[in-house]
Order: sequence, then structure tokens, then C-alpha cells
Amino acid sequence: MQSIRSVLFTAAAIAITVAAFVLTASLALALAGIAAVVAIGSAIAARFNAKPMPARTRAAAGQQREMRIWNDGRGTIIDL
Repeated sequence: MQSIRSVLFTAAAIAITVAAFVLTASLALALAGIAAVVAIGSAIAARFNAKPMPARTRAAAGQQREMRIWNDGRGTIIDL
């Protein structure tokens, strides 16, 4: 009777171990798939981003510089 119980417990332990391994492997595969989709989406989105424009001053663009002065209630602001 002891040997049958020992064999059954061993078989149950092996079954639980295999089930845990399959569950862990499937979760790891799902996580890797999600990470791949996010990485591919990020790479595609980066291609569609606007390219940076070089900053130019008004003098370099040939426009007249205009000084703006206004008061926002907390002090005078002078924008050169």
C-alpha cells in the first residue's frame, strides 16, 4: 500500500510540475509577444513623427524685430 501511495504522489507531483512549467512558458511567450508588438508599434510610430525644424531668429529670416511689452497683472513683460 505504501508503494502505491508513493507512486501516486510522485505522479501527482510530476503532473503539477509539468502544469506549472507549461503555464510559465505560455505566460513568458505571451509577454514576449506583447513586448514585440509594442516595440514594432514604437518603431513604426517613430517613422511618422515630424522631423525637427531648425530654429531661426527673425533677423536671419529677414523679418523686422518687434518688441512686445505687456503687463499680466504681476509685472511688466518685455519680449525682445
